[in-house]
Amino acid sequence: MKYFNGFLLNNEQEIFKEYLIDSDMCVAGFSYGAIKAFEYVYNSKQRVDRLILLSPSFFQDKPNSYTRRQLKFFNHNSYVKSFLENISYPSNKDMSRYYKEDNIESLEELLTYKWDKTQLKALQKRGVEIEIFLGSEDRIINSQKAYEFFEDFATIYFIKDVGHILKELDEV
Repeated sequence: MKYFNGFLLNNEQEIFKEYLIDSDMCVAGFSYGAIKAFEYVYNSKQRVDRLILLSPSFFQDKPNSYTRRQLKFFNHNSYVKSFLENISYPSNKDMSRYYKEDNIESLEELLTYKWDKTQLKALQKRGVEIEIFLGSEDRIINSQKAYEFFEDFATIYFIKDVGHILKELDEV
C-alpha cells in the first residue's frame, strides 16, 4: 500500500491501521495526504483498486478570510501546538511524536485545494473504489459538508464521537 502523510505529520499511518488495507493495489492518505493520494491515483497509469481517504482536507466551504487567518498565524509559536491538539480532539492521543516540520506553501495548498467532481467521477469509471472516513467531532474540517460533497463518489464511513484522527477519548 502507498500511503501519504498529513500536514505537519510523518509515520502517523499506524494510527489508522484498522482502516487501511495492506495491498499493492491500494493507496491511502490522511488529511493533506488524502489530497496527495487522490492526485497520485488520478494521474497514475498503474492499476489501483482502492483509494482510502482518511479525514480528507476539505476547505472549499470556508471563506477566503479563513485561509488568510490560517496562513497569517502559521509561523506563530502556538500554531503547531494548537493544530496537534485540534487534530487529536476528542481523543487524548499525543500527536507530537508524529510531528514533522512543513512549510507555508503546503498549508496554502491544502487550504485552497478544490476537489473536482469530474476527476472523482473519472476514478469511478476506471473502477477505483473510493472509501472515505470522517469523524463527527472533527475540529479541522466540516465533516458534514465533506460528506455531502463526496457522497455520490465514495463509500463514506461517518464515525460518531471521533475527530480528525478518527479516535475516541479513551483510544490510544
